[in-house]
Amino acid sequence: MWTRTYSKTFEGIKREDIWFVWTDVNNWAKWHGALDYCKMEGPFEVGNHFMLKPKGVRAVKIVLTDLVDGFSFTDCTSFLGAKMYDTHSLEETTEGLKLTNTLVVRGPLKYLWIKLVAQNVADTVPEEMEALVKLARNSKARTADG
Repeated sequence: MWTRTYSKTFEGIKREDIWFVWTDVNNWAKWHGALDYCKMEGPFEVGNHFMLKPKGVRAVKIVLTDLVDGFSFTDCTSFLGAKMYDTHSLEETTEGLKLTNTLVVRGPLKYLWIKLVAQNVADTVPEEMEALVKLARNSKARTADG
């Protein structure tokens, strides 16, 4: 098993604001710069899936495998001989809102998929987390302005 975790605490952002952006899967390309698109039909719930299209490669099907409404979700991408799980979580602390992203790759061909996909995903998490928080803050400001 291969695991990579990244966490950062942000001040001045509410859990609900991040959760709203996370669950708005069809707009992930607004904060996830490496995507052409992301499409989900139906509710953000365990068992549902979305199609994620990274720039320059084919779209992949990603299934929601775990969800604690308002706090965390895990999705799973299945590859030939491996699975990649991506857990996104929120924790309210005295220092602010802690966002954590944990990637896990399992399976007999995990090292191939780490090299082809997972390491790049892990490397881009800090930048995407910053963009996510920025969008959530801007969306909150637009909502407050009416």
